[in-house]
Amino acid sequence: MSSEKSRYYEVCKGFNGLDKVLLRDPRGSSAEVYLYGGHVTSWKNDHGEELLFLSSKATFKPPKAIRGGIPICFPQFSCHGNLDQHGFARNRFWAIDDHPPPFPTNNSIKAFVDLILKPSEEEMKIWPHSFEFRLRVALGPGGDLMLTSRIRNTNTDGKPFSFTFAYHTYFSVSDICEVRVEGLETLDYLDNLQKKKRFTEQGDALTFESEVDKMYLSTPTKIAIIDHEKKRTYVLRKDGLPDAECLQGKG
Repeated sequence: MSSEKSRYYEVCKGFNGLDKVLLRDPRGSSAEVYLYGGHVTSWKNDHGEELLFLSSKATFKPPKAIRGGIPICFPQFSCHGNLDQHGFARNRFWAIDDHPPPFPTNNSIKAFVDLILKPSEEEMKIWPHSFEFRLRVALGPGGDLMLTSRIRNTNTDGKPFSFTFAYHTYFSVSDICEVRVEGLETLDYLDNLQKKKRFTEQGDALTFESEVDKMYLSTPTKIAIIDHEKKRTYVLRKDGLPDAECLQGKG
């Protein structure tokens, strides 16, 4: 590791001896990424305030997935067939990718790590497709957290495969009754609490008065989560991920 890179990036041990990467931006923001699951478990702003929720029930004991933060759901989101719920990527050890293919250049981004996941013989038995999943986790100069995923088909016969994928992000908020989500109004959604029945959002913004589990379809590239009590707004910007799930339940 070069001395320049070490200013922004450190590999160390986390809970139960699991390897993790610490990213630090010179202005004070930081992020923590466990190689187990390629899992972002912490994201702090330049005031040291934690922006992600990590459950007190998170055990950091493989093969159990880490609870909270940003789990990577691949090759499926939800539960179908013989795969684990939300796939197996969040239950596997990723490697640091020392030779990633070129990403779009942004010279202002210094704090980042590239990870890679390839299928094991165990995965090939339950999901017989060869792939390379590359994940870049980066901190922008303004403290923004950026995740970029690239999935490549490496089947020797060129056979295509389909998959579903999600960043299943848990944000840290105050009283959930003080939170509203803007950008989803008038959109259709599937209500997972009502056997995936399809409805249209009627309110000016999504608010939370009880348990919610809705999958919004064809969502815009920008969604805002407004926490009135903390006077904080999360702005989500996405590309290539058409749908968005809003879930509020027990931690």
